[in-house]
Amino acid sequence: MRTTTLGTGGPQVGVIGLGCMGMTWAYDPNGRDDTTSVDVVRAALDLGVTLIDTADVYGPYDNEELVGKALAGPYRDRAVLATKVGLVPGTDGARVGNDGRPEHVRQAIDDSLRRLGTDHVDLYQLHRVDPAVPIEETWGALAAAVTAGKARRIGLSEVSVEEIRRAQAVHPVASVQSELSLWTRDALAEVLPYTEANGIAFLPFSPLGRGFLAGRFASVADLPADDWRATLPRFQADALEANLALVAKTREIGERIGATPAQVALAWVVAQGRLVVPIPGTKTPKYLADNAASADVRLSAVDLAELDALPAPVGARY
Repeated sequence: MRTTTLGTGGPQVGVIGLGCMGMTWAYDPNGRDDTTSVDVVRAALDLGVTLIDTADVYGPYDNEELVGKALAGPYRDRAVLATKVGLVPGTDGARVGNDGRPEHVRQAIDDSLRRLGTDHVDLYQLHRVDPAVPIEETWGALAAAVTAGKARRIGLSEVSVEEIRRAQAVHPVASVQSELSLWTRDALAEVLPYTEANGIAFLPFSPLGRGFLAGRFASVADLPADDWRATLPRFQADALEANLALVAKTREIGERIGATPAQVALAWVVAQGRLVVPIPGTKTPKYLADNAASADVRLSAVDLAELDALPAPVGARY
């Protein structure tokens, strides 16, 4: 697989990574298969998909345990392992809450390392900025994990350029993770140009629009039972029908160049910058292979222009 670096001076990674959230959380909860998920993580490494992304809140907690099991023994040194801190299981019916207190970060990194079965992570990310805690305080606690050897680098997720700058004043920012796909292009306005100019890796999550851009869902009825996506505005009947125009274009271009809709959508994301590493999630060997092969898909200027011209999706993200 083609490679890039996790930011200027960072470790080499495949241009396609692997997001592990859906293996234990949110997507198709009744279709969980830990044995297959372990196989998928290990197969990813064989395909050159070396950036493996998880978080403590996924599950909660058992996603890190699953990834730790998959990376046990000889597999750990082959992976660039990333996890996150800053979101916690919600209370009063909320799905998640924030906790950016330094004392929480200090405890959370030790808990994550224990669940992952390793003495360090290659990338430790602030999952969300806690509005109740100055980012400088939270970021300082993540920086302390680097000083202690518990994390090699630290990154941010879903932040503004101002927040990146405030963090940079405390400790270098290795990466920024935010949603980016043909149906979520907000980061192209300010955040991605800033990370590109500053040698910061940009890690798009949901680069396939939570699976929608792969052409798998023609209606909300195609979603698995109890799947979280069924609650999202863009997956509601009228919005979903309108958004099928995006899939139609990826399918049209795919047929023209010999690629699947998912590969076209991922290739568009990779083309957005030299340090862009999308982390599509999957727990299926077939889709893993399809996603990894997108690294070899080269879109022409005409292809990119057609994709850039697609309308914004109908419906809010959440």
